[in-house]
Amino acid sequence: MAVIEVVVEVLLVVAVVVVVVIVVVVEVVEVVVVKVVVLVIIVVVIVEVVVVVVAVVVVVVVVVVVVVVVVVVEVVVVVVVKVVVLVILVVVIVEVVVVVVAEVEVVVVGVVVVVVVVVVVVVVVVVVV
Repeated sequence: MAVIEVVVEVLLVVAVVVVVVIVVVVEVVEVVVVKVVVLVIIVVVIVEVVVVVVAVVVVVVVVVVVVVVVVVVEVVVVVVVKVVVLVILVVVIVEVVVVVVAEVEVVVVGVVVVVVVVVVVVVVVVVVV
């Protein structure tokens, strides 16, 4: 009977040790699984933050590029308009100069004709007298 009691006690001790080992292993596995899940959640959050930051940077870059292009186009349009206005002013000034020169030519020709007529009249009067 004593042998059976010893065997039963040894089996009980082995059973307790096996249960303790199983509980410890389950606890360790549970802690590892929880840590892995937490790490996965952290990685997912970091990836989402990176995606949001990249999206914001892309939007900012696109807005800056659009603003720069619009400003450059506005400046080019203003410069082109100023050049066109200057060309129109030069054309008008040239037209005025041409008209003034033509008027001066008419006056000069008129004065020359008057002088020639006066000279001819004087010569005729001198010759006749």
